[in-house]
Amino acid sequence: MRLGNLLGSKLSGGEVIELVSDLGGGKTTFVKGLVQGLGSRDTVASPTFTLKKIYRSPKLSIYHYDFYRLDGAGIMRDELAESIQDKSAVTVIEWSDIVKDVLPANRLSIKFEPTANFADEREITIKYPEGFSGKVRQVESAWQASRP
Repeated sequence: MRLGNLLGSKLSGGEVIELVSDLGGGKTTFVKGLVQGLGSRDTVASPTFTLKKIYRSPKLSIYHYDFYRLDGAGIMRDELAESIQDKSAVTVIEWSDIVKDVLPANRLSIKFEPTANFADEREITIKYPEGFSGKVRQVESAWQASRP
């Protein structure tokens, strides 16, 4: 949640974030922090059954997709492609395998993996293109400065 909050505070709109993990891996918890970091007071819940949730912050909208239950993207592929083009929003996608062809190369991909030692601890791997390097460095600096 803290990582999501720090990243959310650095976003300006137009970003696409892909979240990767198994069930219960921390994706929705990360989104809760992200939405909070963007200044929203909206209640975040997994969109597993609704496919998409929209959260509003004072400066941006957050489109949160979850394609876990889909066998094929169908019309959701078009809706996602439209959301990705919205520069006044951040688009977050869970279970993105069926829409990989729609996702831009210029996206942040965050993978959450459980650690062997603690059930609630995650190893987080972030892959990003050069265009994200400034934001990632800012988040890394803020993470180091705010260590509990």
